[in-house]
Amino acid sequence: MNSFDEFGFHALNQWAGRIPFLDGIMAMSAQYALEIYFFLFVVAWFTLPKPEVGKRHALLIMGLSGVFALLINLVLSHIWFRPRPFAVLPHGTFTQLIPHPADASFPSDHTSGSFGFAAASYQKSARWVQTSFTSFAVLVGIARIYSGVHWPTDVLAGVIIGIISSRLMWRASAKLLPLTNLALRLFHFGPFAPTAQPRG
Repeated sequence: MNSFDEFGFHALNQWAGRIPFLDGIMAMSAQYALEIYFFLFVVAWFTLPKPEVGKRHALLIMGLSGVFALLINLVLSHIWFRPRPFAVLPHGTFTQLIPHPADASFPSDHTSGSFGFAAASYQKSARWVQTSFTSFAVLVGIARIYSGVHWPTDVLAGVIIGIISSRLMWRASAKLLPLTNLALRLFHFGPFAPTAQPRG
């Protein structure tokens, strides 16, 4: 354990258990990020104008960026196992708000996925999508430390991995257009939206 991680962890985790309202927000963000992101993706997909193709393609790239970030994490966690804070810190020196198995701590899957989603949205998605996904990604990263399940460098690594993943996905974006077209066809959006019939 390095001094940066120890200091950063306690700087945030020391507030856990003191303010119930804040605990609730942090615990929910740390534990149910996937469900919240799913809701945001669904809202974004169905609230965009029906003819909009580019921003819906961006949503696909965002989703794949998060998934690819998790695959990178899977490889890294098998190369180097790092125990979580609650597995090594003395009992009574921390507060753990959410249940979690004592698996690999580095890097943070939640943060990697969150920043994979968020970074892929930059200047490609609707402004509210960029703002909401990025704000929530920051909250998730902080919440994972606050809740007692990650070290600060786990989260910082997750940010970097998410950004790298998004860049790689955008480089492959042209090859992924058939997936977007398949989704557009399924929901009758974009060029597959039904045209209004002329009145006779």
